[in-house]
Amino acid sequence: MATLNYLNTTHIDFGSRNMVADTMKQLGITRPMIVTDKGIVAAGILDNVREAMGNEFSPEIFDDTPENPTEEATLAALAKYKDAGCDGIISLGGGSSMDLAKGLALLATHEGDLTKFAAIEGGGALIGDVAPHIAMPTTAGTGSEVSVGSVIITKDGRKLIFASPNLLPKVALCDPDLTMGLPARLTAATGMDAVTHCIEAVISPMDNPPAEAVGLDGLRRAVQLGHLEKAVADGQDKDARYNMMMAASEGAMAFVKGLGAVHSMSHACGRIKELRLHHGTLNAVILPAVLRYNADFVGDKYDRIRDAMGLAAGADLAEAIEALNQRLGLPANLGEMGISMDTPGIVENATTDVCTFTNPRPLEAKDYETLFEMAIG
Repeated sequence: MATLNYLNTTHIDFGSRNMVADTMKQLGITRPMIVTDKGIVAAGILDNVREAMGNEFSPEIFDDTPENPTEEATLAALAKYKDAGCDGIISLGGGSSMDLAKGLALLATHEGDLTKFAAIEGGGALIGDVAPHIAMPTTAGTGSEVSVGSVIITKDGRKLIFASPNLLPKVALCDPDLTMGLPARLTAATGMDAVTHCIEAVISPMDNPPAEAVGLDGLRRAVQLGHLEKAVADGQDKDARYNMMMAASEGAMAFVKGLGAVHSMSHACGRIKELRLHHGTLNAVILPAVLRYNADFVGDKYDRIRDAMGLAAGADLAEAIEALNQRLGLPANLGEMGISMDTPGIVENATTDVCTFTNPRPLEAKDYETLFEMAIG
């Protein structure tokens, strides 16, 4: 078993879900709420985890997590959490469940409107101790289990980042067994989320060599060693599932350096509830345009990325990602996903997104207009 103590305590191995009861006892959780979604329930994954808990715990279940977590859903979970007298949280699912759980952990211990805690509002300093949270990811992509951040669509329609070391789950139990039944398309989309995290973290201008090294290792596992494509081709490939679980956690460990324009644009599109767009798919589709935009502002970092991905010297990174997306069966552009230049608020929301500030090349609204035109196709 790999036990990582980089930011929190993260156990990555098959069967690590069986540590959940002991972990709750260590954290003093006696009445947990499991934050999940109906797909996880229908797939029998929730039953798996409840069995691992044994008869000592009787968890409250919140399974109404939407594809992109919202403030309204977070408040609904909070009401149920308080009514049931819960004293801790287990997130079971992908990034949406984990991010909603972080919002719940925050509101369970803090008064006031959620938006005041957003990073763009300077709210990180207001976030103190939160309810104890154990993360159990069922996808390999977001890395939210080892991230200090949470992304939630607020009532005013913005998709905001909430960031604080206090939001980091106390423990992450990353069991690749929980990803074995993931459909190929979702495996591809979540895997490209991890790839994007690794790339954007490496090219961020923030100076953090250890984080950069972690990001490059994640890229090597996912792309050069082919574990992303292997997991998509054969969802029962245990070695591929393990390595993608590791790559996903590494991507989030790396982005302590910050992210960039890919995520700003993805957040701007993902906030549109009617389209119900998957964050990882958005990242995959947007990444080539941003790689082209940043090319002259990253020094020799593209050379290191090429090496980590197993590409030839001088290979076009944007073209390599486009080819990878095609092999994975992902959309070719944002236009295929329903986004157009007439989609309201995309430029404005990207421009003000906090990830813009750590993009290696400065951006203004006119630059985002160009990037969206490129990505829409």
